[in-house]
Amino acid sequence: MFFRNRRQSARSYGHGYSGGTLAKDPRTTLRLGPLGVKLFGAGLLALGIVPAAAATATGSMTVTATVAATCVIAAAPLAFGNYSGLQSDATAVLSITCTNTTPYTIGLGVGLGTGATVTSRKMTLTTATLGYALYSDTGRTINWGLTPGTDTVAGTGSGAVQPITVYGRVPAGEFVAPGAYTDTVVATVTY
Repeated sequence: MFFRNRRQSARSYGHGYSGGTLAKDPRTTLRLGPLGVKLFGAGLLALGIVPAAAATATGSMTVTATVAATCVIAAAPLAFGNYSGLQSDATAVLSITCTNTTPYTIGLGVGLGTGATVTSRKMTLTTATLGYALYSDTGRTINWGLTPGTDTVAGTGSGAVQPITVYGRVPAGEFVAPGAYTDTVVATVTY
């Protein structure tokens, strides 16, 4: 009788009930309601049985880079404008960017004019020339040439753009043929 009631009791709980199951075999199925599931979980925790969590492991990765000393330079045009035989002064800016703490020097070439030197540069118009000079100071007394340690401009990179001013002068008294005179001077950064 005890077994019969137990089977019947299990059958009556099995009809129309949607609680949690712990086994798929209908003869050994234990059905728990929502409260039963909570109590079962609390019982496992009370016994010190904790559900398995995802395991983790760590490792270290070394990251390296070697920064080479580098410089780049850009130059704005030096435009004297209209020249009428009077002294004409103008400026241009060199923009230099070097890696931080990198020492550098900037030299200015002689230009393309025939017979030009770093102290006597020449703009040309076909065969005519118009002399001019480039300086590294506002008073236009320090010639800017190509020899490091002698007539170049030195600096130290900061990792940011550094503006360097070039001071130009066309001296008075040059009464050459009218026209547009030009020259190209190469700015060289040594680092």
